Amino acid sequence: MKKQYYFLIIFILITSCDATKYKEVDCECEEIKVTKEESIKCEAFPEVKEKEISQYGLLKKSDWEDVSDILDKDHLTLAWPAWLRSCDALKNKNAWKNVCSKSKEIFNPTDKEITNFFYQNFHLYQAFQKDGGEEGLVTGYYQPLLQGSRKKTRKYQIPLYGPPSDLITVDLSEVYPDLKYKRLRGRVEGNKLIPYHTREEITEDKYPLQGNELFWVRDAVEAFFLEIQGSGVIAFEDGTRTQVGYADQNGHPYRSMGRELIHKGELSRHKVSMQSIKAWAKKNKKKLQRFMNANPSVVFFRELPRGLPGPIGALGVPIAAERSVAVDRKFVPLGAPLILSTTHPNSKKSLQQLMIAQDTGGAIGGGVRIDFYWGQGNVAGKKAGSMKQKGKVWVILPKGFQFPQNK
Repeated sequence: MKKQYYFLIIFILITSCDATKYKEVDCECEEIKVTKEESIKCEAFPEVKEKEISQYGLLKKSDWEDVSDILDKDHLTLAWPAWLRSCDALKNKNAWKNVCSKSKEIFNPTDKEITNFFYQNFHLYQAFQKDGGEEGLVTGYYQPLLQGSRKKTRKYQIPLYGPPSDLITVDLSEVYPDLKYKRLRGRVEGNKLIPYHTREEITEDKYPLQGNELFWVRDAVEAFFLEIQGSGVIAFEDGTRTQVGYADQNGHPYRSMGRELIHKGELSRHKVSMQSIKAWAKKNKKKLQRFMNANPSVVFFRELPRGLPGPIGALGVPIAAERSVAVDRKFVPLGAPLILSTTHPNSKKSLQQLMIAQDTGGAIGGGVRIDFYWGQGNVAGKKAGSMKQKGKVWVILPKGFQFPQNK
C-alpha cells in the first residue's frame, strides 16, 4: 500500500504541514507587489529554500550576563509550573533526564533559587535568523470561547469536525529522513491518493463530512478563528464547558482571509486585524463564506479531557497563559526554557521574561519566530490579535546537550 504514495511526494510543498499541530496565524499583507522579505514576514508564502541548516543550527553559545538583568527582574516562579510540565514529557530523554530529576526535587523555589538552578545546570544560547539577524517576529495566540451545542439546532448550525475516517496521513520521514516532521495528507480514490477535500468542498450543501460533526456553534467567523488558534472552549447553555484541541488538518495550505479581503477591496491593509475581520463579517454575512473559502485549509478537532489547566500544546502537555510559546522546533527544542525580549502589543512597554517552548504552528518558522500564548477569552484575544512586533530569543539547554551534526 505504501508504494502507492511515493509518487505523490511532488505535492509536499502544497499539502504538507506541521506534524503535530497546525495553528495558523492570520496577518496583514499588501494587496499589490511586495518585496520577498515583506512577503515572508506576512507569511503569504514560505521562504525559498536556499541553504539547508541543521537542526538547532541557528543557536549560538551566549553568556548568562547577557540576560542576567531580565532574570533578576522577572517573577520566575510564575514560569516554574510550566517548566515542570515540560519535564513530564522530557524526563525520559537522555539530554533532559538529569535536569528534570533535579527540578522535581525542588519544592516551592524562590526566584533566586530558580536562577541559580539554571546557572548551575544549563548553558545559554542566543537564537538567530538565517541571515544572521538577532531579531525576529513575535505574534500572539489565545484560546477563544464559543457558544455551542452537542446537537444541531436553529441557534447552533456551524459544525466543528472531528478527524474524518477517510483522511490518510503519510509520514514522509519514513520515506525520506530529511523530511522530518512533514506529513502528506489526502484520501484514497480507486488506487490513488488524492488531495483531501478543500474548505469550499466541505461546506457545500451535500458536504462530504456529514455525520462527522463534533460540536455545533453559533458563529461562523468565530469557528473560523478557532481553527486559526488551534484550540478553544465550547460553552453550553446548561452552564458547562469543554475544551477542544487540534486533532488533524486536511493537508491544504493556509491562505489568509485578511489578504483576500484586502485584494478584493473590502478592507484596507492598515486596518486588517482579527477584530476588523470579525466586524466586517457581521456586516457581510452573505459574502462571508466566499471569503472564508479563500483559505482551503480545514482544522479538525478533538474534545480534551476535563480538568486540564490549559490547552494541549505540541509537546503533549497543557500550556500556560503568558508563559508558553510556540516555536519552530527545527531550531528550538520543544520543552526548552527560553528568554524572550520584546514589547507588549501596541506598546513600547518592555516584555522580557522566562518562557517555555511547548507548542508549534504551521506559520511559525525560523530561528527567531515566537507565538506568545495569552490565555483564554476576549481580553487575551485582543492582546493576541494585535501582537506583531520584533523580539530577541535566548534558549536554555542542559549542559551536555548534543547538537545534531551537520551532514
